[in-house]
Amino acid sequence: MTSYAATATTTAGTAGLFLLILAAITLCYLAVCWRRPFTRCRRCHGTGRRPVLFLRAARACRRCRGDGEHLRAGRVALNYLRELHDKGTPR
Repeated sequence: MTSYAATATTTAGTAGLFLLILAAITLCYLAVCWRRPFTRCRRCHGTGRRPVLFLRAARACRRCRGDGEHLRAGRVALNYLRELHDKGTPR
């Protein structure tokens, strides 16, 4: 019995499913970036302070500038795209 290559492959269904899942994950992340644009700083764990090696003191975290939070990467990208759009739109 002969087997034809066109009937033996199922990559189109798998690729479509992969793209659908990827699109759903992207939309969920964009919704999170819209709803909660800030996240805790990973370096200071949201405290805004970093310990100093000597004197048991603490100073402001340089990454978040002492706020304890910073913008998500997706929100930074959205802000950049919005700024590009606003600059290109004549008023």
